[in-house]
Amino acid sequence: MVKTAAEIEKIRISCRKCKDVLNELGSFLKEGMSTYEIDEKASACLEKAGVEAAFKNYNGYPANICISLNEEVVHGIPSKSRILKQGDIVSIDVGAIYQGYYSDYAATFPVGKVDPIHLRLMEVARESFLKGFEKAVAGKRTGDVGAAIQKHVEKNGFSVVRDFVGHGVGKALHESPEVPNFGVPGRGELLRENEVIAIEPMINTGGSGVEVLEDGWKVVTRDGGFSAHYEECVLITRDGPESLA
Repeated sequence: MVKTAAEIEKIRISCRKCKDVLNELGSFLKEGMSTYEIDEKASACLEKAGVEAAFKNYNGYPANICISLNEEVVHGIPSKSRILKQGDIVSIDVGAIYQGYYSDYAATFPVGKVDPIHLRLMEVARESFLKGFEKAVAGKRTGDVGAAIQKHVEKNGFSVVRDFVGHGVGKALHESPEVPNFGVPGRGELLRENEVIAIEPMINTGGSGVEVLEDGWKVVTRDGGFSAHYEECVLITRDGPESLA
């Protein structure tokens, strides 16, 4: 899924707007708020930014963004009955479309005072993204990215979710190649110049096992451990990776 210079510029604009929305939502969070209120805020932020919500109606998904709390890994559906409380960690996943080009960003945020191990979990999720980012170079392989993420996560005593992975992005929300957060250096799909990928570690305090709940969307840890998610879009270049936001 190699992109032209014109396509990359539109993806870059989409990415910058998407990350701005994510950051605004992170600063909006507070104890006592429902996840439905966050989704309403997201709708207003996306509209103000001049982009569409990439997740709304995607394979029937009913909301603008995904909001996952604590043991929820990804794809949590906003709800009026899901209220934030002190000590929660909140993963927000935002997708945007700008002039037909997609972007996808996520991060996990604390609500009030959070258990130190959960703060470290969030830090390691971001740090592991950066380890994978360093390997996202033309000529490397997806296994190089995944192995770097996995090594950092496991070195810090956490586990990597294996059922869900990163992906190519740009002309569609999910493109090839798949980008697992685990792997073996030198294996996997070849990374090519001017591809755009979303690297997105999902990591748990307990085991790596997850399950999808009855709503068909929400993914939770099998053992009830907390989970953190971090995602950014990356341009593959000959000289090294480039952050698009």
